[in-house]
Amino acid sequence: MGSKNKLRRFQDNASFKNVIQPQRDEVLKGDFVLRNRWASYFGNTNPIVLELGCGKGEYTLALSMQNPGKNYIGVDIKGARIWSGAKTALETGRVNVCFLRSQIELIDLLFGPGEVHEIWITFPDPQIKYKRTKHRLTNLEFLEKYRGILAPGGTVHLKTDSEFMHGYTLGILHGSGIPVTYSNHDIYHNGGAPAEVLETQTFYEKMFLESDKPITYLSFSFTMP
Repeated sequence: MGSKNKLRRFQDNASFKNVIQPQRDEVLKGDFVLRNRWASYFGNTNPIVLELGCGKGEYTLALSMQNPGKNYIGVDIKGARIWSGAKTALETGRVNVCFLRSQIELIDLLFGPGEVHEIWITFPDPQIKYKRTKHRLTNLEFLEKYRGILAPGGTVHLKTDSEFMHGYTLGILHGSGIPVTYSNHDIYHNGGAPAEVLETQTFYEKMFLESDKPITYLSFSFTMP
């Protein structure tokens, strides 16, 4: 993507009413105004669902169409990517969707305790090299952040083409005593996966399936409802 096109998208994001772009310093100081107040942004108390590392927001948009009674927030630091999802949401009148441009490492400063009901992590970078462990979205540090913002019984979903990421996450969960609700190494061939996991596919997921690459999925919850 050319620099001019990126600049135009950044300008568009600044004008889109469904794109929130807090300053990092603002968040670190605890001054982010929507923390503990996301219900006021959406104008209702419907459950809030996050997609972390949402990219173009394909999953966020698809889930929001399937579940109009929930509010969806796509989180990503790449402004040129979330532009696509935000623009589509505006054009299709999706009032239960917005996009938050921020680092995922700040997630516990962006949402208050118990404010989130579900978290989706779809096709994250597995960060295979050991020195990149701290960047894996299911390492212990991130899990503690998710635990802090999830409501009782809240669910975390991980859908990935990376067998390494799937296995790593299972190991972390088992080692930490966090119960796994569901786990499948090949959801399109083994059967039994939830419908919303099978019916929603990203562009890259379709590419993986065309090359006959297995897609894995697991879900877990820190506490019972």
